[in-house]
Amino acid sequence: MTFRYAIYFLIHSCFLLLLGSANDSCIKNEKNNCSEKTVNKYAKDVNMKFKKYYSLIEEAKEGYKPCNATKCGCYTNVIKNDLTVFKKNGISERDIQNIQSKGTKYQIIDNKLFREKNCMFPSRCSGIEHFLLELIPTLPDMDLIINTRDWPQVPKQYGVFGPVFSFSKTSDYHDIMYPAWAFWEGGPAISLYPRGIGRWDSHRKMLGKLGNRTDWDDKVPKGFFRGSRTSSERDSLVYLSREKPDLVDAQYTKNQAWKSDADTLHMPPAAEVSFEDHCKYKYLFNFRGVAASFRLKHILLCKSVVFHVGNEWQEFFYDSLKPWIHYVPIETNASKEKIKEILEFIIENNDIAKEIAENGYNMIWDNLKLGDVSCYWRKLLRSYAKVLTYKPELDKNLIEIKKR
Repeated sequence: MTFRYAIYFLIHSCFLLLLGSANDSCIKNEKNNCSEKTVNKYAKDVNMKFKKYYSLIEEAKEGYKPCNATKCGCYTNVIKNDLTVFKKNGISERDIQNIQSKGTKYQIIDNKLFREKNCMFPSRCSGIEHFLLELIPTLPDMDLIINTRDWPQVPKQYGVFGPVFSFSKTSDYHDIMYPAWAFWEGGPAISLYPRGIGRWDSHRKMLGKLGNRTDWDDKVPKGFFRGSRTSSERDSLVYLSREKPDLVDAQYTKNQAWKSDADTLHMPPAAEVSFEDHCKYKYLFNFRGVAASFRLKHILLCKSVVFHVGNEWQEFFYDSLKPWIHYVPIETNASKEKIKEILEFIIENNDIAKEIAENGYNMIWDNLKLGDVSCYWRKLLRSYAKVLTYKPELDKNLIEIKKR
């Protein structure tokens, strides 16, 4: 262990050892005036329970190397990994035709952008097209199939194979990750954000200032979550909140599928809460939605500790975020007892919590500017174009997309 965590663990162990000794003394002397504070028969169990978390933090620190932030270098490996499977034989025109139904077809020809006339989600296409049009003077000719659905399209174990761009995936898919449309437009629409959550650069600026302006010790010292029940993985935290409201405040809100209180675990749906109000709390929870959640990058800027549940679903920037460095990891489908244990560990270790909160904030603030998003798009598309084995020709069924 490093000196800091060795000291943490030594002090914690000695304190519990003293409690244990006091307990033994009370029992041997059969005194009736031993207070409940003095008698702590569970001291040893608590000590061993938290020891594993100190070890996990120490291992994470020893293995962590800050990424190269130059020219969006923190995410270069993601591009390399996503394109590797296509490099062996290259991408042919037939490959594009085989997977055309999996997304919206785009072409870049002679520094002009073309697209199918109809787009399944117009605002999502618009968010994507902002970046493509911004970069179009620097991009070679190419065909692209861009998936604007929430779910990835090319499973590794079955079905058609080909280069489909998706914003999120798990390791079970061959899809190529691109920065989600919601960095510019087309994010989730809720009552607080009826036209979508809005541009990332605006939220980044506002939340970044708020994260720095709110003193750590002024934050509410409890866990917090608001969101709809898109996955039962969130249930344990909500049940824990009902049992331990002083420890965590987690409630379900309505979504488009809500029909009755049964859809919010038999309680009335809670009001939605803005990103700004999330920042009032020290401990924030992030769960996947249908795929990766758009919430994560926002709440990391609160300079609160983020408990990130599950690591299966990815966006392009997730790989640069490391457990126990930038966030506290919780396994998918963790029980309420497990969540309670990890939350109590973080609450008892204020210095560790504050350090993780600051690390998460700094990673997003320094490396996920809108310029970094554009940089990733540029590197991704240039690398992708090099894998094409043919020269694209204009599809006359497409329409030209121009800046609005």
